[in-house]
Amino acid sequence: QINFVACQLFALLAAFWFRIYLSPSHASSAVRHAFVTLFGIYFAVFCFGWYSIHLFVLVMMNYGIMNMASIPNIHRYSFVVAMGYLTLCHISRIYIFHYGILTTDFSGPLMIITQKITTLACQLHDGIGRQAEELTAEQNRLAVKSRPSLLEYLSYLLNFMSIIAGPCSNYKDYIAFIEGRHVHMKLLEVNWKQKGYDRLPDPSPTGAVMYKLCITLVSLILFLTLTKNFPMAYIIDNEFLEKTPFLSRLGYLYVVTQAAKPKYYFAWTLADAVNNAAGYGFSGVDERGTFHWDLLSNLNIWNIETATSFKMYIENWNIQTAAWLKRVCYDRAPWYPTALTFILSALWHGIYPGYYFTFLTGILITLAARAIRNNCRHYFLSSVPLKIAYDVATWAVTQLAVCYTVAPFVMLAVEPTIKFYKSVYFHMHILSILVLLLLPIRPQTHSVRRAQNQAMLNSTKSK
Repeated sequence: QINFVACQLFALLAAFWFRIYLSPSHASSAVRHAFVTLFGIYFAVFCFGWYSIHLFVLVMMNYGIMNMASIPNIHRYSFVVAMGYLTLCHISRIYIFHYGILTTDFSGPLMIITQKITTLACQLHDGIGRQAEELTAEQNRLAVKSRPSLLEYLSYLLNFMSIIAGPCSNYKDYIAFIEGRHVHMKLLEVNWKQKGYDRLPDPSPTGAVMYKLCITLVSLILFLTLTKNFPMAYIIDNEFLEKTPFLSRLGYLYVVTQAAKPKYYFAWTLADAVNNAAGYGFSGVDERGTFHWDLLSNLNIWNIETATSFKMYIENWNIQTAAWLKRVCYDRAPWYPTALTFILSALWHGIYPGYYFTFLTGILITLAARAIRNNCRHYFLSSVPLKIAYDVATWAVTQLAVCYTVAPFVMLAVEPTIKFYKSVYFHMHILSILVLLLLPIRPQTHSVRRAQNQAMLNSTKSK
Protein backbone atom coordinates (compact mmCIF):
# COMPACT_ATOMS: atom_id res chain seq x y z
CA GLN A 1 0.00 0.00 0.00
CA ILE A 2 2.87 2.38 0.77
CA ASN A 3 4.50 1.54 -2.57
CA PHE A 4 1.17 2.11 -4.31
CA VAL A 5 0.67 5.58 -2.80
CA ALA A 6 4.32 6.52 -3.38
CA CYS A 7 4.15 5.48 -7.04
CA GLN A 8 0.90 7.31 -7.66
CA LEU A 9 2.16 10.52 -6.07
CA PHE A 10 5.38 10.32 -8.07
CA ALA A 11 3.29 9.56 -11.16
CA LEU A 12 1.28 12.72 -10.47
CA LEU A 13 4.45 14.84 -10.46
CA ALA A 14 5.77 13.04 -13.55
CA ALA A 15 2.44 13.64 -15.30
CA PHE A 16 2.63 17.40 -14.75
CA TRP A 17 6.23 17.41 -16.03
CA PHE A 18 5.25 15.27 -19.01
CA ARG A 19 2.41 17.60 -20.00
CA ILE A 20 4.59 20.73 -19.77
CA TYR A 21 7.96 19.59 -21.11
CA LEU A 22 7.02 16.68 -23.39
CA SER A 23 3.85 18.13 -24.87
CA PRO A 24 3.14 17.29 -28.53
CA SER A 25 4.56 20.69 -29.50
CA HIS A 26 7.86 19.91 -27.75
CA ALA A 27 8.36 16.20 -28.43
CA SER A 28 7.51 13.66 -31.11
CA SER A 29 4.97 10.90 -30.60
CA ALA A 30 7.78 8.32 -30.44
CA VAL A 31 9.49 10.18 -27.59
CA ARG A 32 6.19 10.50 -25.70
CA HIS A 33 5.45 6.80 -26.20
CA ALA A 34 8.94 5.82 -25.01
CA PHE A 35 8.84 8.06 -21.93
CA VAL A 36 5.47 6.84 -20.62
CA THR A 37 6.43 3.21 -21.32
CA LEU A 38 9.80 3.31 -19.53
CA PHE A 39 8.31 5.06 -16.52
CA GLY A 40 5.46 2.54 -16.44
CA ILE A 41 7.88 -0.39 -16.45
CA TYR A 42 9.89 1.25 -13.67
CA PHE A 43 6.77 1.74 -11.52
CA ALA A 44 5.73 -1.88 -12.03
CA VAL A 45 9.13 -3.20 -11.00
CA PHE A 46 9.31 -0.80 -8.04
CA CYS A 47 5.90 -1.86 -6.72
CA PHE A 48 5.95 -5.59 -7.40
CA GLY A 49 9.57 -6.65 -7.88
CA TRP A 50 10.01 -9.84 -9.82
CA TYR A 51 6.24 -10.44 -9.78
CA SER A 52 6.01 -7.75 -12.44
CA ILE A 53 7.37 -10.33 -14.90
CA HIS A 54 3.80 -11.60 -15.17
CA LEU A 55 2.72 -8.28 -16.66
CA PHE A 56 5.45 -8.33 -19.28
CA VAL A 57 4.87 -12.00 -20.17
CA LEU A 58 1.16 -11.40 -20.76
CA VAL A 59 1.84 -8.28 -22.83
CA MET A 60 4.35 -10.01 -25.11
CA MET A 61 2.24 -13.15 -25.50
CA ASN A 62 -0.67 -11.08 -26.72
CA TYR A 63 1.51 -8.94 -28.96
CA GLY A 64 2.44 -12.19 -30.71
CA ILE A 65 -1.23 -13.14 -31.00
CA MET A 66 -2.13 -9.71 -32.34
CA ASN A 67 0.43 -10.05 -35.15
CA MET A 68 0.00 -13.74 -35.99
CA ALA A 69 -3.68 -14.48 -35.44
CA SER A 70 -6.22 -14.07 -38.20
CA ILE A 71 -8.42 -11.02 -37.85
CA PRO A 72 -11.69 -13.04 -37.57
CA ASN A 73 -10.26 -14.80 -34.50
CA ILE A 74 -7.94 -12.19 -32.99
CA HIS A 75 -10.43 -11.10 -30.32
CA ARG A 76 -11.21 -14.69 -29.33
CA TYR A 77 -7.57 -15.77 -28.98
CA SER A 78 -6.62 -12.60 -27.13
CA PHE A 79 -9.56 -12.96 -24.76
CA VAL A 80 -8.85 -16.63 -23.98
CA VAL A 81 -5.12 -16.09 -23.42
CA ALA A 82 -5.46 -12.88 -21.38
CA MET A 83 -8.31 -14.13 -19.18
CA GLY A 84 -6.72 -17.57 -18.90
CA TYR A 85 -3.38 -16.16 -17.76
CA LEU A 86 -5.10 -13.81 -15.33
CA THR A 87 -7.13 -16.67 -13.85
CA LEU A 88 -4.06 -18.88 -13.49
CA CYS A 89 -2.30 -16.05 -11.66
CA HIS A 90 -5.30 -15.60 -9.37
CA ILE A 91 -5.30 -19.33 -8.57
CA SER A 92 -1.53 -19.64 -8.02
CA ARG A 93 -1.30 -16.45 -5.97
CA ILE A 94 -4.02 -17.46 -3.53
CA TYR A 95 -4.31 -21.25 -3.43
CA ILE A 96 -0.87 -22.53 -4.46
CA PHE A 97 1.61 -19.98 -3.09
CA HIS A 98 -0.83 -18.59 -0.48
CA TYR A 99 0.03 -14.98 -1.12
CA GLY A 100 -3.53 -13.81 -0.46
CA ILE A 101 -4.07 -10.07 -0.42
CA LEU A 102 -0.59 -8.79 0.36
CA THR A 103 1.69 -6.11 -1.00
CA THR A 104 2.80 -8.76 -3.53
CA ASP A 105 -0.68 -8.59 -5.05
CA PHE A 106 0.26 -7.93 -8.66
CA SER A 107 -3.20 -8.91 -9.85
CA GLY A 108 -4.46 -5.29 -9.96
CA PRO A 109 -2.19 -4.16 -12.83
CA LEU A 110 -2.68 -7.54 -14.50
CA MET A 111 -6.45 -7.01 -14.43
CA ILE A 112 -6.09 -3.57 -16.04
CA ILE A 113 -3.77 -4.93 -18.74
CA THR A 114 -6.25 -7.75 -19.42
CA GLN A 115 -8.95 -5.14 -19.99
CA LYS A 116 -6.76 -3.21 -22.40
CA ILE A 117 -5.63 -6.29 -24.33
CA THR A 118 -9.17 -7.53 -24.88
CA THR A 119 -10.46 -4.03 -25.64
CA LEU A 120 -7.85 -3.46 -28.33
CA ALA A 121 -8.35 -6.95 -29.80
CA CYS A 122 -12.12 -6.43 -30.10
CA GLN A 123 -11.71 -2.96 -31.60
CA LEU A 124 -9.09 -4.24 -34.05
CA HIS A 125 -11.47 -7.03 -35.04
CA ASP A 126 -14.23 -4.45 -35.55
CA GLY A 127 -12.00 -2.17 -37.63
CA ILE A 128 -10.52 -4.77 -39.98
CA GLY A 129 -12.69 -7.87 -39.79
CA ARG A 130 -16.24 -6.48 -39.84
CA GLN A 131 -18.34 -4.29 -42.10
CA ALA A 132 -19.48 -0.88 -40.84
CA GLU A 133 -23.15 -1.87 -41.03
CA GLU A 134 -22.49 -4.74 -38.62
CA LEU A 135 -21.23 -2.37 -35.93
CA THR A 136 -22.99 -0.21 -33.41
CA ALA A 137 -22.36 3.53 -33.54
CA GLU A 138 -19.91 3.24 -30.64
CA GLN A 139 -18.09 0.24 -32.14
CA ASN A 140 -17.76 2.14 -35.41
CA ARG A 141 -16.32 5.17 -33.65
CA LEU A 142 -13.77 3.14 -31.66
CA ALA A 143 -12.80 0.63 -34.37
CA VAL A 144 -9.04 0.35 -34.99
CA LYS A 145 -8.11 0.12 -38.68
CA SER A 146 -4.51 -1.14 -38.42
CA ARG A 147 -2.34 -3.16 -36.06
CA PRO A 148 -0.26 -0.97 -33.70
CA SER A 149 3.52 -0.99 -33.70
CA LEU A 150 5.38 -2.58 -30.78
CA LEU A 151 6.10 0.83 -29.21
CA GLU A 152 2.48 1.92 -29.52
CA TYR A 153 1.30 -1.39 -28.06
CA LEU A 154 3.67 -1.22 -25.08
CA SER A 155 2.82 2.41 -24.48
CA TYR A 156 -0.91 1.71 -24.44
CA LEU A 157 -0.60 -1.23 -22.05
CA LEU A 158 2.26 -0.16 -19.77
CA ASN A 159 2.15 3.65 -19.59
CA PHE A 160 2.90 5.06 -16.14
CA MET A 161 -0.42 6.94 -15.87
CA SER A 162 -2.50 3.76 -15.69
CA ILE A 163 -0.28 0.75 -15.04
CA ILE A 164 -0.78 0.76 -11.26
CA ALA A 165 -4.48 1.54 -10.86
CA GLY A 166 -5.88 2.06 -14.34
CA PRO A 167 -8.25 3.00 -15.67
CA CYS A 168 -8.69 1.19 -18.96
CA SER A 169 -9.15 3.52 -21.91
CA ASN A 170 -9.85 3.05 -25.59
CA TYR A 171 -6.86 2.67 -27.89
CA LYS A 172 -7.93 5.39 -30.33
CA ASP A 173 -8.42 7.89 -27.50
CA TYR A 174 -5.00 7.04 -26.09
CA ILE A 175 -3.20 7.39 -29.43
CA ALA A 176 -4.97 10.70 -30.04
CA PHE A 177 -3.69 11.88 -26.66
CA ILE A 178 -0.09 10.90 -27.42
CA GLU A 179 -0.24 12.52 -30.85
CA GLY A 180 -1.76 15.72 -29.47
CA ARG A 181 -5.20 15.35 -31.10
CA HIS A 182 -7.11 14.32 -27.96
CA VAL A 183 -8.39 17.74 -26.81
CA HIS A 184 -8.59 19.19 -30.33
CA MET A 185 -10.99 16.45 -31.48
CA LYS A 186 -13.42 17.20 -28.66
CA LEU A 187 -13.24 20.97 -29.16
CA LEU A 188 -14.13 20.64 -32.86
CA GLU A 189 -17.51 19.23 -31.84
CA VAL A 190 -18.52 22.73 -30.67
CA ASN A 191 -19.23 25.80 -32.84
CA TRP A 192 -16.93 28.27 -31.07
CA LYS A 193 -17.70 31.18 -33.42
CA GLN A 194 -21.28 31.19 -32.13
CA LYS A 195 -19.87 31.46 -28.62
CA GLY A 196 -17.78 34.50 -29.55
CA TYR A 197 -14.38 32.79 -29.90
CA ASP A 198 -12.01 33.64 -32.75
CA ARG A 199 -10.02 30.45 -32.24
CA LEU A 200 -10.21 27.21 -30.31
CA PRO A 201 -9.72 27.60 -26.55
CA ASP A 202 -6.92 25.80 -24.69
CA PRO A 203 -8.52 24.03 -21.70
CA SER A 204 -6.25 23.29 -18.76
CA PRO A 205 -6.72 20.22 -16.54
CA THR A 206 -5.25 21.94 -13.47
CA GLY A 207 -8.62 22.83 -11.93
CA ALA A 208 -9.96 19.30 -12.46
CA VAL A 209 -6.79 17.80 -10.96
CA MET A 210 -6.99 20.02 -7.87
CA TYR A 211 -10.65 19.16 -7.37
CA LYS A 212 -9.95 15.43 -7.65
CA LEU A 213 -7.00 15.69 -5.27
CA CYS A 214 -9.34 17.27 -2.71
CA ILE A 215 -11.69 14.29 -3.09
CA THR A 216 -8.68 12.00 -2.73
CA LEU A 217 -7.63 13.70 0.52
CA VAL A 218 -11.13 13.50 2.01
CA SER A 219 -11.37 9.84 0.98
CA LEU A 220 -8.03 9.10 2.63
CA ILE A 221 -9.16 10.74 5.87
CA LEU A 222 -12.43 8.78 5.80
CA PHE A 223 -10.53 5.57 5.12
CA LEU A 224 -8.20 6.12 8.07
CA THR A 225 -11.04 7.04 10.45
CA LEU A 226 -14.06 5.03 9.34
CA THR A 227 -12.89 1.89 7.57
CA LYS A 228 -10.81 0.64 10.50
CA ASN A 229 -13.58 1.35 13.01
CA PHE A 230 -16.42 -0.30 11.09
CA PRO A 231 -15.14 -3.65 9.83
CA MET A 232 -17.46 -5.76 7.67
CA ALA A 233 -16.66 -8.83 9.81
CA TYR A 234 -18.61 -7.37 12.74
CA ILE A 235 -21.95 -8.00 11.00
CA ILE A 236 -21.48 -11.76 11.53
CA ASP A 237 -20.15 -11.50 15.09
CA ASN A 238 -22.15 -13.92 17.27
CA GLU A 239 -22.77 -11.41 20.04
CA PHE A 240 -23.87 -8.79 17.51
CA LEU A 241 -26.30 -11.22 15.87
CA GLU A 242 -27.80 -12.33 19.18
CA LYS A 243 -28.37 -8.86 20.63
CA THR A 244 -29.20 -6.74 17.58
CA PRO A 245 -32.70 -6.67 15.99
CA PHE A 246 -33.04 -7.41 12.29
CA LEU A 247 -33.70 -3.82 11.16
CA SER A 248 -30.78 -2.53 13.24
CA ARG A 249 -28.54 -5.08 11.59
CA LEU A 250 -29.63 -3.83 8.16
CA GLY A 251 -28.83 -0.28 9.25
CA TYR A 252 -25.39 -1.32 10.46
CA LEU A 253 -24.83 -3.20 7.20
CA TYR A 254 -25.37 0.10 5.38
CA VAL A 255 -22.87 1.83 7.69
CA VAL A 256 -20.09 -0.74 7.22
CA THR A 257 -20.63 -0.77 3.46
CA GLN A 258 -20.28 3.00 3.40
CA ALA A 259 -17.11 2.70 5.46
CA ALA A 260 -15.63 0.28 2.90
CA LYS A 261 -16.00 2.72 -0.02
CA PRO A 262 -13.38 5.43 0.71
CA LYS A 263 -10.42 3.26 -0.29
CA TYR A 264 -11.94 2.82 -3.75
CA TYR A 265 -12.80 6.51 -3.97
CA PHE A 266 -9.18 7.29 -3.03
CA ALA A 267 -7.48 4.92 -5.49
CA TRP A 268 -9.72 5.61 -8.48
CA THR A 269 -9.89 9.39 -8.08
CA LEU A 270 -6.12 9.64 -7.66
CA ALA A 271 -5.60 7.52 -10.80
CA ASP A 272 -7.99 9.81 -12.68
CA ALA A 273 -6.08 12.88 -11.45
CA VAL A 274 -2.77 11.40 -12.66
CA ASN A 275 -4.14 10.96 -16.18
CA ASN A 276 -5.63 14.46 -16.18
CA ALA A 277 -2.34 15.95 -14.98
CA ALA A 278 -0.69 14.42 -18.06
CA GLY A 279 -3.33 16.06 -20.25
CA TYR A 280 -5.41 12.92 -20.82
CA GLY A 281 -9.10 12.60 -20.03
CA PHE A 282 -10.74 15.63 -21.66
CA SER A 283 -14.35 14.69 -22.40
CA GLY A 284 -15.72 17.87 -23.97
CA VAL A 285 -17.73 21.00 -23.25
CA ASP A 286 -21.24 21.23 -21.81
CA GLU A 287 -24.00 23.67 -22.78
CA ARG A 288 -22.70 26.29 -20.34
CA GLY A 289 -19.23 26.21 -21.87
CA THR A 290 -17.65 24.32 -18.95
CA PHE A 291 -14.72 22.07 -19.80
CA HIS A 292 -14.97 18.53 -18.44
CA TRP A 293 -12.14 16.11 -17.67
CA ASP A 294 -14.08 12.96 -16.86
CA LEU A 295 -13.44 10.77 -19.91
CA LEU A 296 -11.50 8.33 -17.69
CA SER A 297 -13.37 8.85 -14.42
CA ASN A 298 -14.14 5.58 -12.67
CA LEU A 299 -16.96 6.78 -10.45
CA ASN A 300 -19.57 9.44 -9.92
CA ILE A 301 -19.88 9.72 -6.15
CA TRP A 302 -23.06 11.81 -6.15
CA ASN A 303 -24.89 9.39 -8.47
CA ILE A 304 -23.67 6.43 -6.43
CA GLU A 305 -24.93 7.79 -3.14
CA THR A 306 -28.26 8.97 -4.61
CA ALA A 307 -28.89 6.01 -6.94
CA THR A 308 -32.56 5.01 -7.16
CA SER A 309 -31.96 1.81 -9.10
CA PHE A 310 -29.49 -1.06 -9.05
CA LYS A 311 -28.64 -0.26 -12.68
CA MET A 312 -27.89 3.39 -11.88
CA TYR A 313 -25.62 2.35 -9.02
CA ILE A 314 -23.65 -0.09 -11.18
CA GLU A 315 -23.31 2.40 -14.04
CA ASN A 316 -21.65 4.94 -11.75
CA TRP A 317 -19.37 2.54 -9.85
CA ASN A 318 -16.14 1.41 -11.52
CA ILE A 319 -17.36 3.08 -14.71
CA GLN A 320 -14.47 2.07 -16.96
CA THR A 321 -14.74 -1.59 -15.98
CA ALA A 322 -18.47 -1.47 -16.66
CA ALA A 323 -17.69 0.05 -20.08
CA TRP A 324 -15.16 -2.72 -20.75
CA LEU A 325 -17.68 -5.42 -19.80
CA LYS A 326 -20.24 -3.85 -22.11
CA ARG A 327 -17.85 -3.59 -25.06
CA VAL A 328 -16.25 -7.03 -24.88
CA CYS A 329 -19.17 -9.06 -23.51
CA TYR A 330 -22.64 -7.51 -23.27
CA ASP A 331 -22.69 -6.03 -26.78
CA ARG A 332 -21.26 -9.23 -28.30
CA ALA A 333 -23.12 -11.93 -26.36
CA PRO A 334 -25.68 -13.74 -28.56
CA TRP A 335 -27.65 -14.96 -25.54
CA TYR A 336 -28.16 -14.01 -21.89
CA PRO A 337 -25.95 -10.90 -22.03
CA THR A 338 -26.72 -9.82 -18.45
CA ALA A 339 -25.82 -13.19 -16.92
CA LEU A 340 -22.68 -13.62 -19.05
CA THR A 341 -21.52 -10.09 -18.19
CA PHE A 342 -21.87 -10.69 -14.46
CA ILE A 343 -20.04 -14.02 -14.74
CA LEU A 344 -17.18 -12.42 -16.69
CA SER A 345 -16.97 -9.68 -14.06
CA ALA A 346 -16.66 -12.27 -11.30
CA LEU A 347 -14.01 -14.23 -13.21
CA TRP A 348 -12.03 -11.07 -13.92
CA HIS A 349 -12.04 -10.05 -10.25
CA GLY A 350 -10.60 -13.37 -9.11
CA ILE A 351 -11.45 -16.78 -7.72
CA TYR A 352 -12.50 -15.95 -4.17
CA PRO A 353 -15.94 -17.57 -3.60
CA GLY A 354 -17.30 -14.29 -2.24
CA TYR A 355 -16.94 -12.69 -5.67
CA TYR A 356 -19.23 -15.31 -7.21
CA PHE A 357 -21.81 -14.97 -4.45
CA THR A 358 -21.84 -11.23 -5.15
CA PHE A 359 -22.15 -11.40 -8.92
CA LEU A 360 -24.64 -14.27 -9.02
CA THR A 361 -26.77 -12.42 -6.48
CA GLY A 362 -26.33 -9.32 -8.64
CA ILE A 363 -27.81 -11.13 -11.65
CA LEU A 364 -30.92 -12.04 -9.67
CA ILE A 365 -31.40 -8.57 -8.19
CA THR A 366 -30.75 -6.82 -11.51
CA LEU A 367 -33.43 -8.88 -13.27
CA ALA A 368 -35.89 -8.34 -10.41
CA ALA A 369 -35.22 -4.60 -10.30
CA ARG A 370 -35.74 -4.37 -14.06
CA ALA A 371 -39.05 -6.22 -13.78
CA ILE A 372 -40.27 -3.91 -11.02
CA ARG A 373 -39.25 -0.78 -12.92
CA ASN A 374 -40.87 -1.92 -16.18
CA ASN A 375 -44.13 -2.90 -14.50
CA CYS A 376 -44.56 -0.36 -11.72
CA ARG A 377 -42.68 2.89 -12.31
CA HIS A 378 -45.18 4.47 -14.70
CA TYR A 379 -47.86 4.40 -11.99
CA PHE A 380 -45.83 6.89 -9.91
CA LEU A 381 -45.19 9.51 -12.59
CA SER A 382 -48.59 11.14 -12.55
CA SER A 383 -47.80 13.62 -9.75
CA VAL A 384 -44.77 15.14 -8.04
CA PRO A 385 -45.55 13.72 -4.54
CA LEU A 386 -45.91 10.21 -5.96
CA LYS A 387 -42.66 10.55 -7.89
CA ILE A 388 -40.83 11.79 -4.77
CA ALA A 389 -42.23 8.91 -2.71
CA TYR A 390 -41.17 6.44 -5.42
CA ASP A 391 -37.65 7.90 -5.57
CA VAL A 392 -37.21 7.79 -1.78
CA ALA A 393 -38.44 4.21 -1.59
CA THR A 394 -36.32 3.02 -4.52
CA TRP A 395 -33.27 4.82 -3.10
CA ALA A 396 -33.60 3.00 0.23
CA VAL A 397 -34.20 -0.37 -1.42
CA THR A 398 -31.32 0.17 -3.87
CA GLN A 399 -28.84 1.05 -1.13
CA LEU A 400 -29.83 -1.97 0.97
CA ALA A 401 -29.79 -4.24 -2.09
CA VAL A 402 -26.26 -3.10 -2.92
CA CYS A 403 -25.11 -3.65 0.68
CA TYR A 404 -26.69 -7.12 0.67
CA THR A 405 -25.03 -7.96 -2.65
CA VAL A 406 -21.50 -6.70 -1.99
CA ALA A 407 -21.04 -8.06 1.55
CA PRO A 408 -19.65 -11.40 0.25
CA PHE A 409 -17.27 -9.43 -2.02
CA VAL A 410 -15.63 -8.03 1.11
CA MET A 411 -15.84 -11.24 3.18
CA LEU A 412 -14.36 -13.37 0.35
CA ALA A 413 -14.87 -16.82 1.92
CA VAL A 414 -17.85 -19.20 1.83
CA GLU A 415 -18.45 -19.65 5.57
CA PRO A 416 -18.86 -15.98 6.55
CA THR A 417 -20.97 -15.37 3.44
CA ILE A 418 -23.42 -18.15 4.26
CA LYS A 419 -23.51 -17.04 7.89
CA PHE A 420 -24.32 -13.48 6.82
CA TYR A 421 -27.08 -14.47 4.43
CA LYS A 422 -28.60 -16.78 7.03
CA SER A 423 -28.55 -13.95 9.58
CA VAL A 424 -30.66 -11.78 7.25
CA TYR A 425 -32.87 -14.71 6.18
CA PHE A 426 -31.83 -14.57 2.50
CA HIS A 427 -34.50 -11.88 2.20
CA MET A 428 -33.25 -10.23 -1.00
CA HIS A 429 -32.88 -13.58 -2.73
CA ILE A 430 -36.40 -14.58 -1.76
CA LEU A 431 -37.95 -11.23 -2.69
CA SER A 432 -36.15 -11.21 -6.06
CA ILE A 433 -37.37 -14.71 -6.91
CA LEU A 434 -40.94 -13.80 -5.94
CA VAL A 435 -40.77 -10.69 -8.15
CA LEU A 436 -39.53 -12.71 -11.12
CA LEU A 437 -42.27 -15.30 -10.59
CA LEU A 438 -45.11 -12.83 -10.14
CA LEU A 439 -44.30 -9.99 -12.54
CA PRO A 440 -44.23 -10.36 -16.33
CA ILE A 441 -40.76 -10.01 -17.84
CA ARG A 442 -40.10 -8.34 -21.17
CA PRO A 443 -36.59 -9.42 -22.16
CA GLN A 444 -34.65 -7.49 -24.75
CA THR A 445 -33.50 -10.10 -27.21
CA HIS A 446 -30.23 -9.98 -29.11
CA SER A 447 -32.08 -9.27 -32.36
CA VAL A 448 -33.88 -6.31 -30.79
CA ARG A 449 -30.59 -4.92 -29.48
CA ARG A 450 -29.03 -5.38 -32.94
CA ALA A 451 -31.93 -3.53 -34.58
CA GLN A 452 -31.59 -0.69 -32.09
CA ASN A 453 -27.85 -0.53 -32.65
CA GLN A 454 -28.38 -0.40 -36.43
CA ALA A 455 -30.86 2.43 -36.02
CA MET A 456 -28.30 4.34 -33.94
CA LEU A 457 -25.66 3.80 -36.63
CA ASN A 458 -27.99 4.99 -39.40
CA SER A 459 -28.86 8.06 -37.35
CA THR A 460 -25.18 8.82 -36.83
CA LYS A 461 -24.46 8.47 -40.56
CA SER A 462 -27.33 10.79 -41.49
CA LYS A 463 -25.83 13.48 -39.26
